[in-house]
Amino acid sequence: MATPSSLLSEDQLQCFICLDVFTEPVTTSCGHNFCKACISRYWDSAGLCQCPMCNEKFNRRPELHINTTLREVVENLKIKNIVQNESLAIPGEVSCEVCTGRKFKMIQERLQKVQEIKHSVELSKKDTRREISDSVQVFTDLVRSIERSQTELIEVIEEKQKATERRAEWLIKELEQEITDFPTLCTPPHTQDWSEISVHSNLCVGTLMRAVFQLDETLNKEMEKLPEVKLKRMKRMQQYEVNITLDPDTAHPELILSEDGKQVRHGETQRNLPDNPERFERVVNVLGKDGFSSGRFYYEVTVKGKIEWDLGVANESINRKGPITLSPKNGYWAVWLRNGNEYKALGDPRVLLSLKEKPQKVGVFVDFEEGQVSFYDVEARSHIYSFTGCTFTEKLYPYFSPCFNDGVNSAPLIISPVNNTD
Repeated sequence: MATPSSLLSEDQLQCFICLDVFTEPVTTSCGHNFCKACISRYWDSAGLCQCPMCNEKFNRRPELHINTTLREVVENLKIKNIVQNESLAIPGEVSCEVCTGRKFKMIQERLQKVQEIKHSVELSKKDTRREISDSVQVFTDLVRSIERSQTELIEVIEEKQKATERRAEWLIKELEQEITDFPTLCTPPHTQDWSEISVHSNLCVGTLMRAVFQLDETLNKEMEKLPEVKLKRMKRMQQYEVNITLDPDTAHPELILSEDGKQVRHGETQRNLPDNPERFERVVNVLGKDGFSSGRFYYEVTVKGKIEWDLGVANESINRKGPITLSPKNGYWAVWLRNGNEYKALGDPRVLLSLKEKPQKVGVFVDFEEGQVSFYDVEARSHIYSFTGCTFTEKLYPYFSPCFNDGVNSAPLIISPVNNTD
């Protein structure tokens, strides 16, 4: 029995637009066939929907569906041509039915696999569109909720302020009345003790702000479970890389800096150096040579092989001569490692950090205007800690401490070039 493909010539299976054998053939309502991509491009460029062959116009753009029967006919024709060409390519050899049938089956299997892959791509596109839509809806709802909460909070704050002002007005009237009554009385009357009276409003906004920061931290942690998100964030920060070198004029006398100013280690013996006002006197610290008073900046420090270190940024006006307590109120935004596995963010109060992996390279990112200092495990592409809601009023300098050697902490801190994450 003749197959449909044996009754049709290749010319009859050609697209009117590209003049080639159909690819993903579709049929319009007027009965003409075209490649799906060809007719779509034609309608996009023409600006109106009509058949290129008979010029029939459509009221609205038709939804195109693959003509599966015609596609099978085209595929069978392609298989037939391939088998014939292979047979002709071998001089003096006659193809047998078994060989031809086997080739036909193999080609059919591969064409079927092509269709399966294309179908999988289409399903993936649908899943992607759905996930994007769901994600947008979640964030839209979250933003709306935050905006509502913000409006409600502002109303509460303003109402409390009005109540405070009303109380203040009443107290002022009471005081003014007593002041008026005093001259007309022979003896001082029994009056209220005003020494303990004060006017203030307890807004408890600090509690709310801490809750908001915690929410932001939680959201960041959830987002960073996605490898693609972690990679994107690392790339975004790495574009703000700055060239940091260590300032020898600030280095404690026991610190040894490399000639290029990129490494620092504790040398155990104190060198005889000028006691500059900028030099740390009692703690083994050193600052970067350049400070920053605006914008964003990012740098990476290799901490591999160390069991103790400090990293962060510091105000220009920090104390450098006496005992030092690392905290934001003292002008330091830093994290440290102690005893090989104890990581802390040195805030007010300090925060014990639970890290799944021991960072070998730490990235430090600062957004001056946003008041943010963040620390990242570069190799794991994971967030370590962020100081948020900070107010910077002076230059910030990169801050480093390799800590004391003690024979087991001799490895240096190394300011490393950023290797843009692939």
